[in-house]
Amino acid sequence: MSDHQGSPDPAYDDAPEALERAPRRSIAQRLVGGVQNLFQMRLDKSGHRVFIVAASFTIIYAVIAGRLVQLGLRPDPPTNYKRAQQETAGIRPDIVDRNGEILATDIKTVSVFAEPRRIIDKDEAVELITAVLPDVDARDLRDKLGSKKGFVWVKREITPKQQQEVYRLGLPGVGFMPENKRVYPNGVAAAHILGFTNLDNQGIAGIEKWIDGQGMADLAMAGFARQSTDLKPVQLSIDLRAQHALRDEVQKGVDKYKAKAGAGMILDVTTGEIVALASLPDYDPNNPVDALEPNRINRMTVGVYEMGSTFKALTTAMALDSGKVSINSSFDARNALAYGRFRIHDYHGTNRVLTVPEVFIHSSNIGTARMALAIGVQGHKDFLKKMGQLDRMRTEMPESAEPIVPARWGELNTMTIAFGHGLAVAPMQAVAAVGALVNGGNMLTPTFLKRTAEDAAKLGHRVIKPETSEALRYVMRLNAEKGSAGKAAVPGYFVGGKTGTAEKVIGGRYSKNRLFTTFMAIAPADKPKYLFLVIYDEPQGLPETYGFATAAWNAGATTGKVIERVAPILGLPPRFDPPVAPFPIMARMGAWGTR
Repeated sequence: MSDHQGSPDPAYDDAPEALERAPRRSIAQRLVGGVQNLFQMRLDKSGHRVFIVAASFTIIYAVIAGRLVQLGLRPDPPTNYKRAQQETAGIRPDIVDRNGEILATDIKTVSVFAEPRRIIDKDEAVELITAVLPDVDARDLRDKLGSKKGFVWVKREITPKQQQEVYRLGLPGVGFMPENKRVYPNGVAAAHILGFTNLDNQGIAGIEKWIDGQGMADLAMAGFARQSTDLKPVQLSIDLRAQHALRDEVQKGVDKYKAKAGAGMILDVTTGEIVALASLPDYDPNNPVDALEPNRINRMTVGVYEMGSTFKALTTAMALDSGKVSINSSFDARNALAYGRFRIHDYHGTNRVLTVPEVFIHSSNIGTARMALAIGVQGHKDFLKKMGQLDRMRTEMPESAEPIVPARWGELNTMTIAFGHGLAVAPMQAVAAVGALVNGGNMLTPTFLKRTAEDAAKLGHRVIKPETSEALRYVMRLNAEKGSAGKAAVPGYFVGGKTGTAEKVIGGRYSKNRLFTTFMAIAPADKPKYLFLVIYDEPQGLPETYGFATAAWNAGATTGKVIERVAPILGLPPRFDPPVAPFPIMARMGAWGTR
């Protein structure tokens, strides 16, 4: 047996000697040999190496594929341009009047934006931009450009000339974005109805705010509308011609009577449509900088007032409809009506017993209070509740006011509220109630949208009997012939009406020289189509009014001028021959004034 049993090859024992005997190789030969050895694989290990390499490549490709899928599913990060698009003013539908005349529409405009991260010299940019756009606040702009935001507005809604001047500056990081701007071609004509929008074209007040509440703005933001013509126009019940005439006459009255404010309204009593509404002072919705001033509220819906003797129409209808009072009933107005330490007087006392029509045309506080007492406190409250006078009125107009109702309602409250003191309501509420009293007894919530007579019949509900409605029309017409409504009795239109003069509460007490005057008129009185209302806040007496500032001399006179201008526009032809038997039920009953 050999001494080298543990070695598979005896030559390994002699390897040191062999290495010593081998000739020394050059460095180049060594490098070549190393490279050759690198690419030589022993057969017993090659399969294992291939598996490891294949597995490594598989893992790498799997990671890359997963990352690609992740990136593909992730929403694209918004670019600055996309951010600008998201912040631009949205599309709004046109608003048109009942005849299709444009009241509000969108026009294309341009705004300037900046990307602060791309602005090289911020001070220079501020200096150049403010030189071209002098109304841009330099300090505010410097703060914006110094921020880390990717997008900021420089100025919204610039003119084409300003756009050219900014473009010529050649500032990197400053760009332009097309936008939509809301415009109102008729200016102040229907300001309190339309409301206005902000720079982002969002409705802030009026019908504009109501439109947003209907989801139209969301529809545009979702990309379903790219221009206003893609959206169906919103058609209002307003007649632009009547609107202009009403505002014009009320403004003339404010100026003439030196009133603090004035307002007017025209209601179609057969449908509940508001044909015109004006409240002065108003504002220009194209530049509504003073819209939020307290004196510029919409007095028809937001203001609440004691409506004075116009409330006697409700009391008279309540008494007649109850069956406890007839058109020929009489009430003692010879002396003041006493209640404890309080005394109720008539402004122009007749000091005699009055029939129901006489109570109305002489505007007797005493007679009206006695009518209400005949019904009782609870019956009075229930009737006013039914007529919508004790709750906030809801229409398309977002702005509305809660009526001021007595906390404790006793007999004295019923007596004073009967003739229009002690309960403050929005004038539109009172108009809606009187509209129901004269249209046959159908109570309709007023609307600023077009409404057909068929729809109105479905929406309304009966509040008084038809014969009661005729009685109200009769006494209102009688008041135009023989009473305080004579200044509104325009020949040819068979007008009926009622005045109302209320002393304002100043410092907790009624002031005799600060008045709120109201006038309501219907035309034609035998079959009313329209109800007209004019109010003045603190009108002054004039020499031609003999120093009087009561409703007949101002609100009544203005209402007559409104009827004269508007009736032909609204399709009411004059009838110079009086209608035959306009009040047949009253004639059969032998009512006072028909005999």
